[in-house]
Amino acid sequence: MPKRPFRSLLCLTLLMLFADSVVQAADFAESRPADWAQPVEKHYNLYQMSPTLYRSSLPDGGALPLLTKLKIGTVITFLPDSDASWLSVPGIQQVQLPYRTNHVDDSDILKALRAVQAAEAKGPVLMHCKHGSDRTGLVAAMYRVVVQGWSKEDALNEMTEGGFGDSHHFKDGVRYVVQADVEKLRAALANGDCSTSVFALCSLKSWVNSTTTARHLDPQMSLPEQ
Repeated sequence: MPKRPFRSLLCLTLLMLFADSVVQAADFAESRPADWAQPVEKHYNLYQMSPTLYRSSLPDGGALPLLTKLKIGTVITFLPDSDASWLSVPGIQQVQLPYRTNHVDDSDILKALRAVQAAEAKGPVLMHCKHGSDRTGLVAAMYRVVVQGWSKEDALNEMTEGGFGDSHHFKDGVRYVVQADVEKLRAALANGDCSTSVFALCSLKSWVNSTTTARHLDPQMSLPEQ
């Protein structure tokens, strides 16, 4: 029995499977909401969230021409290691704000959002972590909700279904978003507060520093009555 018909059938089957996968990929691209972060470069998990904000996994030296093309002026990392080992472009500012999603609090999010807004005022910004999914995903979701006014549901849908990484990476971030008091975060961001709570460590440090400064300026300042 000749083998050619079998080979022809196999090739036809593989061709049909390939065509089907292409159609599915095209359908996914077409069904992606226009207001979600849009893919820019797959290798670095790089997406554009707005005209001035991008998100990605940890870049390397090979990403520098792309960052230059996108006119990135600031790179914000949420990792404990500096970007100095790969980011050698003098014109790009480096900001390091390490945190972990399983220990995140309002002060971490406010610090990140404030850094993004300050950097955006100067030009396009790239924020990243190692994989571009959990830490970056949480800040991206809170940016959507607190800064852009998205609903939590819409932000969580983008976070978990946007193709940024495995879904099990998002559990801590999802928990934070669900429990977050958006109005308090928005007010704290506008007022320059480091947290939504006066009892937060950063708030207590700020109070101690302001009190110490006041006493230094006015040595006769009395201590509060017990």
